[in-house]
Amino acid sequence: MTKRIEAKNKIARRLGVNLWGRSKSPLARREYGPGEHGQKRRKISDYGLQLAAKQKLKKYYGNINEKQFRRAYEDASRRRGDTAENLIGFLERRLDITVYRMNFVPTVFAARQFVNHGHVTVNGKRVNIPSYQMKEGDVVEVRDRSKQMIMVMETLQRPEKDVPDYLSVDQRAVKGTYVRVPKLADVPYPVQMEPNLVIEFYSR
Repeated sequence: MTKRIEAKNKIARRLGVNLWGRSKSPLARREYGPGEHGQKRRKISDYGLQLAAKQKLKKYYGNINEKQFRRAYEDASRRRGDTAENLIGFLERRLDITVYRMNFVPTVFAARQFVNHGHVTVNGKRVNIPSYQMKEGDVVEVRDRSKQMIMVMETLQRPEKDVPDYLSVDQRAVKGTYVRVPKLADVPYPVQMEPNLVIEFYSR
């Protein structure tokens, strides 16, 4: 087992949820946290709940670093409207997440690497920055030589992951359009996310 897989399994067990909806989740065998004290039940404070909500949301998006995540919160707080909804919108506009949602790659981790390696174009121009912010109407396409990658072809054939309606995808061309910025209720999270608690954590 690689260090990356072990890390993802520890994250899922520590948070106590099948964070990425994986069929081979470690929680299927051990529904408790890692370590010798993992099975003990502890009362969680308000701060603990807020921290857990932040960690769950941050790690879902490929375990992005704290600096990037805090920047997402600060951007969301400066905009008009509900800050929690703005935060989700900011995260869902990331290019790597868009590629994942369009069902071109199997995981958010694979999406980040896929973009980093230059396999994707936005409006015809190659973009290799996973955090690149999508705009309404932007067209994402997998480059011609990358469409024949086994990972891409296998992922496109998987029926279990539907493309959300805020994206439009042409599977044959392996391209799609970013239609609109989603609301929290539109995002197909496999577990319940609580961005309002994340806002409370950073607002302390």
